Amino acid sequence: MTATIDRTITIELLSSAPARLSLTPPASAPGLLDGAWWPRSRDLLWEIPALTDALDARRGRITRVIVNPAHWPVIPRRVPVSGHIVQVGWFAAEQDPNKLILLSYTVGRLDLLVIPPEAEAAAPARLMAAAAVPGSLRTAGGLMADEAMSRDAAEVRSREEEWETDGGPPPAAGLLSSAPRR
Repeated sequence: MTATIDRTITIELLSSAPARLSLTPPASAPGLLDGAWWPRSRDLLWEIPALTDALDARRGRITRVIVNPAHWPVIPRRVPVSGHIVQVGWFAAEQDPNKLILLSYTVGRLDLLVIPPEAEAAAPARLMAAAAVPGSLRTAGGLMADEAMSRDAAEVRSREEEWETDGGPPPAAGLLSSAPRR
């Protein structure tokens, strides 16, 4: 998959917009995911400051971010955020491409599902809720695969409904004549 950076989103919009984030409650049972993040673009240099600002207030200062490069066209080594620098690293084969790992001195490690920025509004709402369930054993890749299957099933249902309202298939050639052939 090839990912590109959408430059139609302005820096002002990203810097003023809060992070779209859903987290498990801090004292809840641990699970495989600690929540979900829905970035507005695929530009980590623009996205990490809003994410870390939101998390610094809730979970302590974020010092490192680890991504899979499959969905991020440019991975900066360092990102300046409010009063400090966040180190950014990556693992290709070892890390789920749909997951972001954040490290903090206060809480340790946070694993977040990354929802694609181009996702339509209904899917992120479902994914953010599913990823923030305390003690869940669902993986980021599993949640994204389930969402893709749901989307595909909805498209098939939509096509079937359209087909039914249009009168169904055309009659077969042999069924046009009412008299049997001899």
